[in-house]
Amino acid sequence: MENKTLHGRTALITGSTSGIGLGMARALAGAGANIILNGLGDPGEMAALAAGIAREHGVEVIYDPANMLRADEISTMIRRAGEKFGVIDIVVNNAGIQHVSAIEDFPDDKWQAIIAINLVSNFHTIKAALPMMKQQRWGRIINLASAHGLVASPYKSAYVAAKHGVLGLTKTVALETAELGITCNAICPGYVHTPLVEGQIADQMKAHNMSRDQVINDIFLVAQPSKRFVEVEELGQIALFLCSPAACSINGIALPVEGGWTAK
Repeated sequence: MENKTLHGRTALITGSTSGIGLGMARALAGAGANIILNGLGDPGEMAALAAGIAREHGVEVIYDPANMLRADEISTMIRRAGEKFGVIDIVVNNAGIQHVSAIEDFPDDKWQAIIAINLVSNFHTIKAALPMMKQQRWGRIINLASAHGLVASPYKSAYVAAKHGVLGLTKTVALETAELGITCNAICPGYVHTPLVEGQIADQMKAHNMSRDQVINDIFLVAQPSKRFVEVEELGQIALFLCSPAACSINGIALPVEGGWTAK
């Protein structure tokens, strides 16, 4: 039997048409929350995805194609969702992109896009949704940061800078809303088992003439002491916990979920 602790709540998850975001959406829907999906995708396929989640969990699910590079589209998405559901109770800022390059070769447009989507879009989404949360004196904001919000790796300057910024934003919002029944926390995953990662594993196997296990252990999980991927379902359950009454005093944290990576 599904836990319906979020019955009547509404959750917006950015970048939720696949991978971590979709897993978050399914977890929150399973607890009874209505869902706003957001991300890239064919409109027909997205409508079918939304309908499938709605049917499975008995909640309302809509899809909004807002471009997270554009502040006006983000604010319009929040307004439309508010008109549809009355309020947005939960925001999960998950949208993100990556590019790997030495800093002297890092393309300017890639830097700007990564900072915009991974950090600035969080600001715009929170800014637009927060008045509704303040009015009802309840809200949960969850920012998907990364282990790279806590430690750095070479060749990921924009991503590391953006994710460190997400943690600063998280703490600031937590302090500003601490007396209003609103919490803002960040989850910092290591490598997560997603379809995107599966594709990267296949690419690395071809590029380096390595076995699947070699690629996973020697490239992907070399920094992750558990030597296992984080599963999307684990992150969904953590999001549910952060939205639960048991987590009402957890505010402004950066929660590592990375098999011990940042303990070293």
